Amino acid sequence: MLFIYNIGIRIYYLLISIAALFNKKAALWIKGRRGQIVQPLPSSIWFHFASLGEFEQGRPVLERMREMYTGKPLVVTFFSPSGYEIRKNTPLADAVYYLPLDTAKNAAGFITTIKPQMAIFTKYEYWYHYFDQLHKAHVPLYMISGIFRPGQVFFKWNGGLHRRMLKMVTWFFVQDIASKHLLHDAGATNVTISGDTRFDRVWANAMQPRQLQDIALFKGNNKLFIAGSTWPADEQLVAELIKAQPKSKFIIAPHEISEEKITGLMRLLPADSTVRYSQLTSRQTPANTLIIDNIGMLSALYQYAEIAYIGGGFGVGIHNTLEAAAFGMPVIFGPKFEKFKEARDLVELGAGFVINNEEELLRTARQLMDDEQLSAAAGATAKKYVGDNVGATEAIIKYITSKHKL
Repeated sequence: MLFIYNIGIRIYYLLISIAALFNKKAALWIKGRRGQIVQPLPSSIWFHFASLGEFEQGRPVLERMREMYTGKPLVVTFFSPSGYEIRKNTPLADAVYYLPLDTAKNAAGFITTIKPQMAIFTKYEYWYHYFDQLHKAHVPLYMISGIFRPGQVFFKWNGGLHRRMLKMVTWFFVQDIASKHLLHDAGATNVTISGDTRFDRVWANAMQPRQLQDIALFKGNNKLFIAGSTWPADEQLVAELIKAQPKSKFIIAPHEISEEKITGLMRLLPADSTVRYSQLTSRQTPANTLIIDNIGMLSALYQYAEIAYIGGGFGVGIHNTLEAAAFGMPVIFGPKFEKFKEARDLVELGAGFVINNEEELLRTARQLMDDEQLSAAAGATAKKYVGDNVGATEAIIKYITSKHKL
């Protein structure tokens, strides 16, 4: 199985190299790794994140470790350019790198160079050679905000190699009891149900949000509908909603903000009432639709809205519903949400609304916009749900610091 894994890793690298010829993200993935020089450290604490979403998820733990271990270098790695390119200068880390390709040589070289005293991975990301090298070097490996489902390779007949990876983890901090049971069935009993650190992150953000005066001016006294982390399939539906609700204000924050993507989105919307954020001035606030053409604002934008639509539900899966829920508003999303516990919970509580097509979006949005009592009740439920689930960070920090006096 390890032979097949190694071949698969090299095939993946080859495919990314080919894609890099015409895909900007793939090109960044290749270029970043080729030009990277990892600086030696006498010791460190290593955090690894797949991408930006996982960084924000694990950020509360990273922040606490930064506070507690002021003299210890913190190293952050990313698998994806969407995390590295945005957070490569974060003050929370002393060094930020792309994770080198998972080969035995790369893993041994990287770990020998940064000399981690512990490694903390968030949610996903299981790389055999890195886990193996950490295990051989007796470096504690923690998996935080873990979530497991029966269909994952760990629990299939052909998942022997991945079950070996599970045995290399020092301790799992998982989101729910179902994950704990699956790990127990796979032979891993070193598990704590701590919850999801995203609740801590979004709650802290909602309690002290960054103020955006230009957004407040854009909204005025109107109701505001925000569509966050949208993809083209989402934007087609939201564009029809905007046409059907000319008296409301709308903000769309696309998942991808390349010029090509922003221009394509602008074509869907009435030119005389749509403005890009980079071109927003006080004279343009009468426009009813604002397109966010930068990264980093979305978590603060939600404070100004009454209703949120979360993108991704017509693709591989919805994005972060909790950022909006923490501000006390109902959230709408597409049908691909079943993999996300918090989305399932919000639907069960009546704070999340699933739509399958344009007609359902128009009907649901209109109902929430017109029925203030329904909208307020759903929003209050969403906010309470987030508040009731904070605390994962403290549970993780308490355990780790009881084991390590760095």
